Formats: sequence, C-alpha cells, structure tokens
Amino acid sequence: MERPAWAPLGIDISVPSVSRIYDYYLGGSHNFEVDRDAARKAMEFMPGLPKIMQANRAFMRRAVRHAVDEGVTQFLDIGSGIPTFGNVHEVAQQASPGARVVYVDHDPVAVAHSRAVLDGNPDAAIVSADLRKPQEILRSPEVGALLDLRRPVALLLVAVLHFIEDADDPYGAVAELSEALAPGSMLIVTHATYEGMPIPTEQAGAAVDVYRDDVRNPLIMRDREQIGRFFEGYEVLEPGIVPMPVWRPQTAPEDEDPFTFAGYVGVGRKP
Repeated sequence: MERPAWAPLGIDISVPSVSRIYDYYLGGSHNFEVDRDAARKAMEFMPGLPKIMQANRAFMRRAVRHAVDEGVTQFLDIGSGIPTFGNVHEVAQQASPGARVVYVDHDPVAVAHSRAVLDGNPDAAIVSADLRKPQEILRSPEVGALLDLRRPVALLLVAVLHFIEDADDPYGAVAELSEALAPGSMLIVTHATYEGMPIPTEQAGAAVDVYRDDVRNPLIMRDREQIGRFFEGYEVLEPGIVPMPVWRPQTAPEDEDPFTFAGYVGVGRKP
C-alpha cells in the first residue's frame, strides 16, 4: 500500500480510522482504501450513512451561527476530525471576524491536516488530545493562548460522544469540561441513536458491528434520555433535544432523507 505524501509518518495505514471514514462519507480525500472499505461495508447495512453525516455537519453550522448570534465567539471543538469545507472556524470567523477556535482530535491524520489548513490563521489551532482526558485539553498551550475561559465558550461535541463507552465515563468528561467554562457558555452535541432509524434495529446493529470489529472502535447508540444526561447543568435551548433536521431548520424537515432523523442534537446554555 503506497503511503500518500500527506500521511504522517508513524501511522498504520492498514487500520481504518473513524475520522478518515467520516471524511470519506463527506466526500473528502484524506482517507485510505482501508477506510473506504470499512465505510462501504457499513453502508451495506445502513446506506444512509453519508446523509447522516451531511445532516450532522449542517446542524453544526447552524449551531455555530446561533452561538455567534448569542454573542459567543470562542469555540472548543473536541473530536473535530479532518477539516472540510464549512468547518467551525470558517463559519464562526465569517459570522464574527476574530472569533477564536481550538480544535481537538487524537487521529494523527486529522491533526496534521488541521495544522496545514490552519497555517496562517492566528485565531485557530489544533490540539492532539483525547476527550477522555479533559485536563490535557484544558491545560494545553493552544487553549491557554486562544481561549479565555473566564468568558463564554461554545463546547462542541459533534459525533464524538457515541465513540466513548460508558466504562470510560463520557458523562464525567463532559461534566469536567463544563465545570471549567464560564456562565453563558454553550454545549453543542450530536449523537447517534437507533431511535428514528428507518431500518430494523438488527440491520442497523450490523453496521455498528463493523465499527466494533473492523474499525476497532465501538459505536455506542444511546437513546434520547441518555443523550439528555450530557446536558446536566445546562438550560437546553428550544426546540430541545431533537432529530438533526428538526433543530432550527433552514429547509422543511419533511424534505430530508429519512436516515437524517437517526441522530439527536441539542444546544444548551450554562446559566
């Protein structure tokens, strides 16, 4: 297998990666054949996966614009993945020039490509760290240099919490991050679920098994109540914790692909 010039040395390009599979679903080019194989295998059971990811990104952009409208111009995006068109810094800085963004990911390809994309942008940076270790994120030089935690910050956990098993205490990690944020901060979450899935649960479960067995990264499907627990300590903004197309849509939700309803999103504000 030939190693592309953009692939960081030291990574095993024979093992699929969650962030590179996500990049493939979005039509990106920073993925390997092993990622594409795993993605296509999952799509045999859940053909709407690309539509789900596109709806996820569309919600993220709406939520970022809403945060800016509410006066929040600092963003901490954990599990940010590989930058594609319309990422957080582009949306935020277009809406509010000078808005500051810190991305966080532990995939070496995502980190390396983010550094290349952000080169020359003094108001955005990438941290190589893991959501399961909040203090490494909060104490990173990039967060210290760009974000003033005494002022409101929008914490984005977009399509990342469903890759954290309960044994790794995702609720504790979110609580620890939230505790460090000032009043007026916002929490923006998207999360996979079986609820609203337009195919039988057993069929969707076969796609989840691909992540566990082939990608070696379990995909934890949680229900609305379990996802709501991440918002403890926040006031959940209208319309609540809802399927992706329903959150302050720009187009009629009934026109969306049925698969896009297989995921919950929400935005909360810290009192």
